[in-house]
Amino acid sequence: QVLLVESGGGLVLAGGSLSLSCAASGGTFNWYVLGWFRQAPGQEREFVAAISRSGDHTYYADSVKGRFTISRDNAKKTAHLQMNSLKPEDTAVYYCAADHAVVPHTTAPEYGYWGQGTQVTVSP
Repeated sequence: QVLLVESGGGLVLAGGSLSLSCAASGGTFNWYVLGWFRQAPGQEREFVAAISRSGDHTYYADSVKGRFTISRDNAKKTAHLQMNSLKPEDTAVYYCAADHAVVPHTTAPEYGYWGQGTQVTVSP
């Protein structure tokens, strides 16, 4: 079982950048695929990005492609989401998720482990 804790959220002006981190404890980190999701008030949780166990393969939602970068450091048991050129519509609670799988998932129900979330607010 893996425990996930996100950090790095905050308030930023449109066009700015933020870097989110996800620290894991417990479990064998490189057995897990990882994903980032976000949820805005009144909306469903949506896929943002995912990364394979080795970090060689990454996947992005069309809405963030070219602006966000997902990465992981298996030695440090951490994952990161670098967010550039932020827009007000990126405002949401961002969640890190993990699953003991081979291929990363792009839908929330497929992930078995979740962090508590970190708030990202992008001001116009």
